[in-house]
Amino acid sequence: MKNLIWFRNNLRIKDNHSLVEACKNNADVIAVYFFDPRLFQKNEFGFIRTGVYRSQFLIETIKDLKVQLEKINIPLLVFFEPPEVSIPKVVVQYKIENIYLQKEWTRDEISVNQSIQKQLDAIISWNESYDQFLFHPDDVPYDDFKKIPRVFTEFRKKCEKYAQVSSIISEPEIVQENKFSLSIKDSASIPSLEELGHESFSKDEKTAFPFSGGASSGLKRIHQYIWESHNIANYKKTRNGLIGTAYSSKFSAWLANGSISAKQVYWEVKKYEKEVQKNQDTYWMIFELIWRDFFKYVSLKHGDSLFQIDGILNNEYHWEASEEKKEQWISGKTKYAFVNANMKEIAATGWMSNRGRQNVASFWAKELQQDWRIGASYFESMLIDYDVHSNWGNWQYLAGVGNDPRDRKFNIERQAAVYDPDKEFVDLWL
Repeated sequence: MKNLIWFRNNLRIKDNHSLVEACKNNADVIAVYFFDPRLFQKNEFGFIRTGVYRSQFLIETIKDLKVQLEKINIPLLVFFEPPEVSIPKVVVQYKIENIYLQKEWTRDEISVNQSIQKQLDAIISWNESYDQFLFHPDDVPYDDFKKIPRVFTEFRKKCEKYAQVSSIISEPEIVQENKFSLSIKDSASIPSLEELGHESFSKDEKTAFPFSGGASSGLKRIHQYIWESHNIANYKKTRNGLIGTAYSSKFSAWLANGSISAKQVYWEVKKYEKEVQKNQDTYWMIFELIWRDFFKYVSLKHGDSLFQIDGILNNEYHWEASEEKKEQWISGKTKYAFVNANMKEIAATGWMSNRGRQNVASFWAKELQQDWRIGASYFESMLIDYDVHSNWGNWQYLAGVGNDPRDRKFNIERQAAVYDPDKEFVDLWL
């Protein structure tokens, strides 16, 4: 049996259902990853879809994945071209019989899948599996995604009551006598930042996210945040902080590209609660993982509405698109110092706190009444931890076309007074 594991946003070897399935029955296994050129081009709003910070994090992640796969005797092929161009060639060249991959459902991924399947339908078996949730779709108390509620609290309470988080899947054993590993030498030709169209950079010393990409780094961060510093025991109290590495977990970047899984975080928190202490702060980490799940289920329910200007509610507003206001917002030249500091931070580091994101998004959409999709696209380009479902879902939420039942608008001066009373954060960046 000759199997191909196609890595996308599941860049780990532990707790990876597709990888385990591909390795069963003494199969010969080869892995592949694509730096899709379309993801490094400008989108309709003029932003490069994968900016320099996430590109660097991704390069580091793929380098780490290659090393991890080598340990279990699986070679990794890396291409800088569209998957629908290269996968058919790989299938023919290596006589692939089965393709294993994580199931995706947003528009671009579906389009790519359909193109590949159309070319290979008579040749290979296509095996997709949901593998990016805390609560697996088979385990949530909804027999139809259309029944996913609009309000998060209803979703959370029902899942907490009726759904179980499955155990972590162990990494596969070493693939013995893998013919592919004998025939493919130094297979991962990982592009540089420059080859992806970016210039190299040095990390800003003020960054709250000084970490590297890859499962090894992500697991190290989990251990440090939970077991070494015990910061998990104060998570709810500190999560709205603005400066430094300790105020929040920063797990989101590794979760976003799947180099760690939500289940890995969940079970580590549960272990901490059992062995050290359980409090509202430790629970709040799980609470945030459920939020992450919620936006994925919202995306499953509503499809392309996630990207439409009227949102999942089909609410019509008079949105504007001022180039002058966009430039002022991006460059941190608005009337609010708190907004400006946050925008300076994301431009310099690819990171922004949760509190900052909510304020700059509310200002852009609610106060300036600018097309929220422009803001969402800028975040897509800049954020190290960009996740399609969370980013677009949160922007809809804050713009009043999504899941917020209260359609709130942030009082930015009050927010700054509460969360940056001594102007420490503003002074750091302005």
